Amino acid sequence: MTITHINPESMHSNPAFTWAVRVPAGADLVFIGGQNGVDQTGQVVGPDIASQTRQALKNLLTCLDAAGARPEDVVKWTILIREGESLMDGFAAFNEVWGQRPNPPAITSAFVAGLAVPGALVEIEAVAAVPAAG
Repeated sequence: MTITHINPESMHSNPAFTWAVRVPAGADLVFIGGQNGVDQTGQVVGPDIASQTRQALKNLLTCLDAAGARPEDVVKWTILIREGESLMDGFAAFNEVWGQRPNPPAITSAFVAGLAVPGALVEIEAVAAVPAAG
């Protein structure tokens, strides 16, 4: 299965994301709902965006593993950050966990007035594409 990462030359380049990702027919898509920075008991892990981002990504990696997908299979991130929080602090924590990988996914990030989990500062969802099960 060949996933194509598309970065048009007429647009600026950024090592953190890809402009478009094409997934071929026959791939299984794994949709992971929004993950907050909560522990196994559902409690928010800390009062800052960095600790919550690290935990949200840890939760996402757990979901990927449970679905038979790897971090490299992620083709799309959506990151929601509560208004007033530091985008740079959130992305720094994101990069601590995610690191620099070739062919990064497409990404959407937005500031929002609030999230469903009281005290949550970030919510991250993902779409992964894996070879179809035979």
